Amino acid sequence: MLDPDVVLRADRGAVPAAVASEVRGAAAVASQALTYSRHDLRYLPALINGAAGVVSIRDGQPFAIMGVIVRGGRIVAIDILADPARLHQLDLTVLDD
Repeated sequence: MLDPDVVLRADRGAVPAAVASEVRGAAAVASQALTYSRHDLRYLPALINGAAGVVSIRDGQPFAIMGVIVRGGRIVAIDILADPARLHQLDLTVLDD
């Protein structure tokens, strides 16, 4: 599903400089996804900037939002917003399951 040259961009807010805000390549992006799988998150489909996306929820609160760009049946870009201050300001429209 991931394009070999996929790019993941993440805005995590105030995080240590050692945490990458951009990851490139299918193997590196898949590895980053494993990091998120360790959190106790619930995932809900949502409209992100008018397109399909995902809102992850932890303890009843938005943890992150993720939008993807698909070309030729493969994910070529993933954008994640996980900055708590910015998430708090968003109007998150969650789709029914």
